[in-house]
This record gives sequence, C-alpha cells and structure tokens, in this order.
Amino acid sequence: MNIVVLDGFTLNPGDLSWRELEALGFCRVYERTAPGELLDRAASAEILLTNKVKLGREHILKLASLKYIGVTATGTNVVDLATTRERGVVVTNVPAYGTNSVAQTTIALLLELTHRVGHHAQTVREGRWSRSPDFCYWDGPLIELAGLNFGVIGFGRIGRAVAELAAAFGMRVLVNASAPKAVPAEMRLVDLDTLFRESDVVSLHCPLTPQTERLINRQRLSQMKPTAFLLNTSRGQLVDEAALADALNAGRLAGAGLDVLSEEPPPGNHPLMTARNCIVTPHLAWATHAARARLMKVVVENVRAFVGGEPVNVVN
Repeated sequence: MNIVVLDGFTLNPGDLSWRELEALGFCRVYERTAPGELLDRAASAEILLTNKVKLGREHILKLASLKYIGVTATGTNVVDLATTRERGVVVTNVPAYGTNSVAQTTIALLLELTHRVGHHAQTVREGRWSRSPDFCYWDGPLIELAGLNFGVIGFGRIGRAVAELAAAFGMRVLVNASAPKAVPAEMRLVDLDTLFRESDVVSLHCPLTPQTERLINRQRLSQMKPTAFLLNTSRGQLVDEAALADALNAGRLAGAGLDVLSEEPPPGNHPLMTARNCIVTPHLAWATHAARARLMKVVVENVRAFVGGEPVNVVN
C-alpha cells in the first residue's frame, strides 16, 4: 500500500514514531502540505492521512488511486464525505483519544479566568511583589467556584468529563444534551434558554453543525449574566467572535477562555486578541503527549484494519 501523511507535524513533532505505520506499506510523511501541493503529493496515494488539510470534491475525484482517508482527529469536516461515498473511498476518524486532555484544558482556562494564576505569577517575576507595600495583592476579583452554576452544552465524552470535573469543584452542573437519558441524576437537564440565563460558566462541547454554527451570538450573549464566563474547547465556528468581543469590551460578559477560533492560525487583527479579559490558547487542548500517543496508536490500528479488509471507526 502507498501511504501518504499530508500534515504529520502536529501529531508527531518528533517525540513519537511513525515506525508502525511505515511497516504497513511504502510511507511518505510530510510535515505540512499547502493546498497547491496536495494533488501532486497525493497522486499515487492509496491511503491518505490528514489532520487539517482539506480534501474537497475536486481533490477526491482526481485522486484515482485513493481507497482510504484516515483523519488523524475526531472531527471529519475537512473531508467531503458525500464524495467519498460516491467514490467508494473509506473514511475513518479517531474518537475519544483526547477526552481527558481537553477536559483538563477546559478547567485550566476557567481557573485562569477566576484566579489569574499565570498573570499574577508574571507580575511576581517582574518584581511587583518585591516592591509591594503589603504581603499580598491581586488584580481584579478572585472567584470561588463552589456553589456556582456550570452550564455544559453537549454531553458527549468530553462534555461529561468536564461536567464531572466541575462537580468535583462543588459547582452545580446544568446540561443541555441531545440524549437526555445520558445525564446523571445529580446534574440538571435544562433547555438552552435556562442554561444561558442561569449559568455562571457556559462551556461548549458540541459538534459543528448547521444548527450549532454561531450558537453563541448576540442574542445568546445577551441572555448571559454579566458576571458569567464562556469557555470553548470545541470548535471556533460555534461562536460569533465579533459579538463576543463586543460583549467582553462592553462589560456585558466577565470573561472568556478559548482554545479554538474560527480561523486557525488567526489574523493578527482578530478582535478577540485584544478583547477585555479574554484568554486565547493556540488549539493545544488535544496535544498532550499522552493524547497524541493514543491518537497515533489508533491511527495505525485504523490503517491496519483497513489493509486487513475489516475497517473500523468508519464515518462515511
């Protein structure tokens, strides 16, 4: 089998190994692939692996040798699934590899918003504590989480894991879920209006669909408490980013913690880069070594299963 990895660097910047994948066929790994390089690099590929390189209809129809696309992630919106079905190309993904890492990052963003540990550590490094007339200081209110309402939108593996961590802090968990029976009795199932109105923290864990695109818009933001925080470690397109920046800058929302944006990398003039009390991290929630090692393992298992004639984790 002729295997081509289009954008292998983020999965394996050098601390993992491609050896097991290379054992399954002739394998070429590219760190990154620009749109203009795609067709040439993938021309003879029977097995094509991608993370963020988009494979549209125009590509899939021109790649005559293509039999299999492995998405080295959970989300598959980078692949035109309808065209792969038309062509008979198998598409797989990797579910659940990053649940704990993404949940951990979600809470890390919340803790930074409520206690600003990184900010205060930096002020100490800059000498401010040494110059202080008092034994302590803090910038802005420090917020205790126990007793606050934590709203979770989307209750898949990650949403559930985040909800359980929030509950461990003593927060009351409100859930909006498409599968109500999955919500534990100690958590409160609510509609979206109630969740936005009552939550002190709103955390997004739903997939990007036509129904969820720009779910966080001006109307929804107006429903939230001015003391509330918004967290997004799911998909950037769930948020109307200009509306969020306006709400933050006007003081209609206390803060936001985001690991994803609608355009990645973002332009330098992105409105959330300078928005008031907005923490943006560079889509790193998934990228712990443990999570990437699990991801690599399943990527190889998916390819091995396809080569063996019994594909798994098929999404199309």
